[in-house]
Amino acid sequence: MCVPGRRELLVIDLSAIASNLQQGPDGLWHPRSRSRFDYPDEGNAFCFQVEDHSFWFRHRNVCILEAVRRFPPSGPVFDIGGGNGFVARALVQAGYDAIVVEPGVAGALNAQARGLAPVVCAALDDAGFTPGGLPAAGLFDVLEHMADDRLVLEQLARLLPRDGRLYLTVPAYQWLWSSDDEVSGHHRRYSGRSLRRVVERAGFAVEYATQVFAPLPLPVLLMRALPSRLGLRSSADTDAIRDELQPQENVLTRALGAVLELEARWLRSGRRLPFGGSCLLVARRS
Repeated sequence: MCVPGRRELLVIDLSAIASNLQQGPDGLWHPRSRSRFDYPDEGNAFCFQVEDHSFWFRHRNVCILEAVRRFPPSGPVFDIGGGNGFVARALVQAGYDAIVVEPGVAGALNAQARGLAPVVCAALDDAGFTPGGLPAAGLFDVLEHMADDRLVLEQLARLLPRDGRLYLTVPAYQWLWSSDDEVSGHHRRYSGRSLRRVVERAGFAVEYATQVFAPLPLPVLLMRALPSRLGLRSSADTDAIRDELQPQENVLTRALGAVLELEARWLRSGRRLPFGGSCLLVARRS
């Protein structure tokens, strides 16, 4: 049971709910047999460099935590595709149990280095989780990477118990598509309506849905989407992305911070935003 304010290390025997997992000498839980997919670690390595100092990653955590507080899980949140554990660490620091499930070895080790345990180094298919064995699940900017998003959501619906909660964030608006999405391995961006539709068709009842990052669509359109369509941004520049995520402090960044703080207060009151660069959704298995 998640108790806000408690920060003791979670002790759980994952082998009781996952038929294909065993703990390795590195402390990670690995699948006994692994699918033949390769998981590039470059993305996790890049994110690990910028997450702690990025306004975007920090504010996303704020928004996720506001949703979790209003719609709390009944047990540990399994952070599927949890990367370096940035979201899971924030959940734990807020008093909620969280378990990272990350197929990339570098990401899983980074999550472990952040003090998280247990950490599962496996894809969802490889872990062999028992149906109904996951009290709650999070997909934080993961679903857009899946070729068949409904199939993934249906799989999660089978792994959650009745009324088990799912927490989701995804990038918003297909008209903001850019070369950055292509390089990141995205298959799509979502509208609030399209996200709700695929979640409900997979067997969930939506409890809360909102847009977040209200100030960002216009800058993303002008700095990424339009240049990509005009052939002026043919491939993602990691230095440019790093600068965008970690801008130097000035009048504009201070104004952005103030607006995002107002956004957080708006979400804290239980209200919804009709416009923003990302979608945030909470659903329960129906």
